[in-house]
Amino acid sequence: MTDSVPRPRHRDARARQRNRHGPSVAWGTMAAMDGPVGELPEYAERVLAVVESIPPGRVMTYGDIAEWLGEGGPRQVGRVMALYGGAVPWWRVVRAGGAPPVCHEGRALAHYREEGTPLRTGAGGAPERDPAAVRIDMRRARWDGGVDDFAAGDDGAGL
Repeated sequence: MTDSVPRPRHRDARARQRNRHGPSVAWGTMAAMDGPVGELPEYAERVLAVVESIPPGRVMTYGDIAEWLGEGGPRQVGRVMALYGGAVPWWRVVRAGGAPPVCHEGRALAHYREEGTPLRTGAGGAPERDPAAVRIDMRRARWDGGVDDFAAGDDGAGL
């Protein structure tokens, strides 16, 4: 009987695979978000500019923003928002199903109500008891980046 226990090969193989390809930012069409300290990467500046242009009461998904820019994807936009999104109206960027940003549901709900964003309740119940149950009414609130017709015909009355 030997004293040493063999290590499973799959763990080492996964580590080699991960290290060989580098960070996930290298995948896809987006350049890495690096540069001089204190300076925003160009991609981040572009994402934040789109977020700032979303009208009050309207939303875009992470994927919508990536598609609008023609670069990156929802995860890259999410990374930008996680790192740099605090200075822009972050609550106007939602998940594809209309869910507000994770861990910020309560603060986002206050902004949605203030702006008149069209809302619906999710499977979880009433938003007063559980802000995570709130979903954006994507059919009414989704902004395509064009002329905003929201104010013209829809009052945006939500919950």
